[in-house]
Amino acid sequence: MKQDINLIPPEKLGENTTIALEVCDHEVDMYWKVAMEVLEVISENNKRGEPTVMVVPYGPIGPYARLAYLVNKHRVSLKNCVFINMDEYLKDDLTYIDYDHPLSFRGGMDRTFYSKVDEELNVLPENRIFPEPGKEGRIMEIIEKYGKLDMVFGGVGINGHYAFNEPPEAGECVSPEEFRNRPTRILKVTRETRTINAFMNCGANIDAIPENCITVGMKEMFMAKKVRMCMPRDWNAAALRKVLHGEITASVPCSLFREHPDAKIYAAAVATACPVSEIRVYNK
Repeated sequence: MKQDINLIPPEKLGENTTIALEVCDHEVDMYWKVAMEVLEVISENNKRGEPTVMVVPYGPIGPYARLAYLVNKHRVSLKNCVFINMDEYLKDDLTYIDYDHPLSFRGGMDRTFYSKVDEELNVLPENRIFPEPGKEGRIMEIIEKYGKLDMVFGGVGINGHYAFNEPPEAGECVSPEEFRNRPTRILKVTRETRTINAFMNCGANIDAIPENCITVGMKEMFMAKKVRMCMPRDWNAAALRKVLHGEITASVPCSLFREHPDAKIYAAAVATACPVSEIRVYNK
């Protein structure tokens, strides 16, 4: 009988799967751990005199305050870092939403991270990269220029997506291999993603969430030496189980990272709860 992954006890999660799982007692603990791992990668490259190339998210934003604190306290230079942001919302005409829009990831990165780092340590403005409509190939060009991608980290969506690599639409047949080879591109944001983002960011006003986006592709993500996924919320519970123990499928994009040599999930304890309880009804 096939196991119901929704009924796996929390303490059994991560067994017999290729993705490492680190459970954190609280969301804030996860943010510190991610920030410390990012800092370790940068520090090791600095010691070797090598650049650090990372794909970074705007969400979760929790690691950024901790990373800025650690960088400033320990005087770790980010001058030789290239930070490629995962994605950005687009207007209906497929151009960036305005920089000062409350939902803009470009504006958000400046507000939550770059403005918090001491200037003599900060990432150079020309190395703060976003995927840009009409210049989608630039992301791959940057990775190829440096000959590496050290790390990618970011949150996992409610449907198991990474960045805005949304799963195929219902009825669309896409193999795992085809999906993982999708590069940086413009696409529609799914309704479930718009709904959860509306819940988190704008009082559940789904009409405020843009319908279009640009995202770094899974093709580029798979080039990273390290892939780190963050799942801090209770609504991550179902996706966590699908990613770790379900079918490897384009319908759950992060499940594809089971085929990556160094993939890890940082999950808050609330994300490990069983998303359903087994209920049996007995005839008396």
